Amino acid sequence: MLDDHHGARVAQEVAARLRRAIDARGWSIAEVSRRTGVSRMTISQVLDGVVWCDLLTIANLEKVLEVDLWPGREPGNPPE
Repeated sequence: MLDDHHGARVAQEVAARLRRAIDARGWSIAEVSRRTGVSRMTISQVLDGVVWCDLLTIANLEKVLEVDLWPGREPGNPPE
């Protein structure tokens, strides 16, 4: 089962953190797309668990949303 795969758990956590960050700002997916340059389709698919983010996408989202999306990052070590 894919849910038992470590990579799947990481992807699910990234998607959950992304959803919380978007909701906390009250932004639409279109607004996140505009600000990050990440396509609306990609953002929607990540949130729906259809695709896994590549590292560049995560970095772009983290920078604009000012949150850590990647689980397990050390406290006090935010993206720059």
